Amino acid sequence: MDVTTLAIALISVGGTLGGTLGGAVLSQRANREQNERADRQRAEERHDQAQQARRDLYARLNTTARAYRVAARDAVRAAERGEDVEPITLDAAKEAWAEEYAQAQMALEKDVLEVASALNRALEVGYSVVKQLPSSPDLDRAYNRAKAWFSGPLSHGVYLLRVTLRHDLGVEVEPDFERTRIQLLTALDSERRNLERLLASEQTRAARSA
Repeated sequence: MDVTTLAIALISVGGTLGGTLGGAVLSQRANREQNERADRQRAEERHDQAQQARRDLYARLNTTARAYRVAARDAVRAAERGEDVEPITLDAAKEAWAEEYAQAQMALEKDVLEVASALNRALEVGYSVVKQLPSSPDLDRAYNRAKAWFSGPLSHGVYLLRVTLRHDLGVEVEPDFERTRIQLLTALDSERRNLERLLASEQTRAARSA
């Protein structure tokens, strides 16, 4: 084989190898890019699913909180009118809220959980208000106090939960929200503690006179 023929053969082999290697590199790059796109898509899908699950949880939490407050308020109004109060509705609302709140405790951010926990304590006091009505020494005063609680502090607490959830989802963004949240939360806790003391005092007096 002369020099020219050998050179041509080497060039041909080199071109074939170069083409093969180049094709392999391009194929690997295409596969890598495809895998990266698939990973990003899966990550976006997981994020969207997590966001939707959070929105669903927040919606249920808000709905059951409102339903619980309304059921307790309606029970007070019915008792004041002298009607028989069926505990089933109130107890069902209480259980529904408890179930959603238990799930929320495992998923909520710290600030949101703080609001939900404060509302949970306020709702529990509201439940006690309803249950203690029959044994109250001053029914008129007890009814007025109960109605004031459900239409005032507890209503504000449910509102606080709703706006906190919306803020956390980015639906309702308010520059001074954190200050507003702390103010409403502090007021709710203060009112709840005052009511707890009144109820405890009444229970003590009732036990002594029994």
